[in-house]
Formats: sequence, structure tokens, C-alpha cells
Amino acid sequence: MVYTVTFNPAIDYVVHTDELAVGMTNRSTSEQMYVGGKGINVSMVLAELGIRSKALGFVAGFTGRAIEDGAKEKGVETDFVHLESGCSRINVKIKSDEETELNGQGPKISDKAIDELLKKLDKLEDGDVLVLAGSIPGTLPNDIYEKILARLSDRKIKTVVDATKDLLLNVLKYKPFLIKPNNHELGEMFGVELKTEDEIISYAKKLREMGAMNVLISMAGDGAILVDEHGKVHKCGVCRGTVKNSVGAGDSMVAGFIAGTTRASDTAEKGDYEYALKLGTATGGATAFSDELAKKDEIYELLKQLN
Repeated sequence: MVYTVTFNPAIDYVVHTDELAVGMTNRSTSEQMYVGGKGINVSMVLAELGIRSKALGFVAGFTGRAIEDGAKEKGVETDFVHLESGCSRINVKIKSDEETELNGQGPKISDKAIDELLKKLDKLEDGDVLVLAGSIPGTLPNDIYEKILARLSDRKIKTVVDATKDLLLNVLKYKPFLIKPNNHELGEMFGVELKTEDEIISYAKKLREMGAMNVLISMAGDGAILVDEHGKVHKCGVCRGTVKNSVGAGDSMVAGFIAGTTRASDTAEKGDYEYALKLGTATGGATAFSDELAKKDEIYELLKQLN
């Protein structure tokens, strides 16, 4: 079973307008609402790929209920901690000549709620996959990722961590199964500017030496590089298509990679990292080329470009 944790889920309210005039009343030309948050995105894309998962985290108020209902409608099992006060956040994304975002803060998370989440995580068993993704809200301790991985360290659980800088570096000692920084985030971790593929591979290998089993580096239009648990380097180009949306593309790549390592295909064995990289790339592309998260048919159509 795959479990995902989203500490601060949201409703994304996407507004399209021909022109945005600051200080004036503006009219939208179209609107969409999506439920999300990095872990929830992973769960929803896994459902498209036929992989069962359960979404954990914190929700509050009427927006929290909408997030939970929306995830269930997408085929995701949920077991959120329901906070006693506040509302889950709404992120407003205004798409005009330029894209403007106003992201909500989210509700206060109490110590009691944190304990409740940790008890839910205690139910994980050997062989399960746990995905920790995204930033940490200000009301949570900065070392919450470390506390969770330390608590589960006596079990054979595959952990996936999609975070940045110190948040990621501090969990490497727990030997996560997969980490997925992009090339810019990789450089920031070591205080360098990475200009060549060889430099990216060299620093990805450093992360493996520090504890990560598999290091997946996404490089936008330049494709992706994976240094797997055996030290082998895999490279994958990008799929052809028109980019419409960047939100959730990285989460989709994580979901595709997880699906690729947990399920065999007609041409690849279970655990084939080259196939997992290709499926992750195709899944990320299917989201980037769509107005919402990737759909199964689009994923496998793009996968044909990489085979």
C-alpha cells in the first residue's frame, strides 16, 4: 500500500482573465477549482495508474471537507486528521498576461493533531511506501520529516521524500528510497551552480553517498537523470507536447516512478528503474500538457515516445 502525507492541502482556485488591472474590478473569462497539495496529487495520479493509495494529512472546515470529497471522487482512499478549528487553505491562481498566485496560510495544527497523525503512520507495515512531499506549515516543527522517518526506521518501509534543501538533506541519514530535487534545487543544496550534465550526475551521486537510495533529478526541458540504488546512471529525454500547466508535474513524475517500480509492464520487470524513469517522465509530461493532472490514456500515449 502507498501512503501519502500532505501537511497543508489546498483548493486551487484558477481564474483566467484577459487582463489584470491592479486596484480595479476584474472579470474572469473562465474558472476552475482543483483539490490538491503535493501528496494528494501523487495519490490522485497513482489512482489513474491503477495503484491503490491512502492520503493522510490535516484538513479543516468546509474547505477541508471539499478536499476530502474531491480526493475520494478521484479514487483515493483518505484518512485525514480533522482539525478542530480553521479552514484548509485556498490558493488563488490568476492567469492573464502573466501568472499571479496568492497562496493561503492554512489552519493551525495542534500538538494533539500531530500525535494523531503519527499514530496513523504507526499502522504502516513492511513493504508499504510512504510519500512525504512539500513544505512544512509554520505551525509544525521544522524536523517533522525527521521525526516521522525516525519513528518508522525499524520497519522495511520505502520512503519517498520530495522536498528542498535542509528539509531533504536532514532526512538522508534515514536512507529514503527516492528523492526528487530538480537541477536548481540540487545546486542550492551544495551552494553551487550546476551547468553541465556531468556536474549534475556528480552531485546526485553525492546525495546517494549521503544516504539516498535513488536520486531522480528533473531538468524541465532537458529531461531527467536517475542515479539508482546500484549507482547506475539512467537518462531520459522529454516528451513532445505543448506545456499548459506546471502545477503538479513534479508530483506526477513521482507517482509515475512509484508505479513503475511497483508494477511490471509488458516490456519491463517489476523494479526496472529505466522503465520507472520513463513512466515518471511520461506521467509528468501528461500533467504539463494538460489543464489538470495526468490521465491514464495520455500517460501511456506519451510513454510510446520514450520507448
